[in-house]
Amino acid sequence: MKHPSPWPGKIVALLRAGNPAAAIAQIRVAPSVKELRALQKAMADATLAGRWPDVDMAIAESLAALSAPRLHRSP
Repeated sequence: MKHPSPWPGKIVALLRAGNPAAAIAQIRVAPSVKELRALQKAMADATLAGRWPDVDMAIAESLAALSAPRLHRSP
């Protein structure tokens, strides 16, 4: 059984610590769409969604970039 990634929890911890700039930097280099979706869920569960519009915009932009068929990050 595969364990969930610790990445979303680390980003939520950055946001709770009051460091949205560091969170945005990490979101821009997100490992995968799956991780970003997990981050969105974790933020909703922690009632942090919508608190930082810049963070929400960075998530949306990263999702769009990673979902595009021609844009792939190397492993």
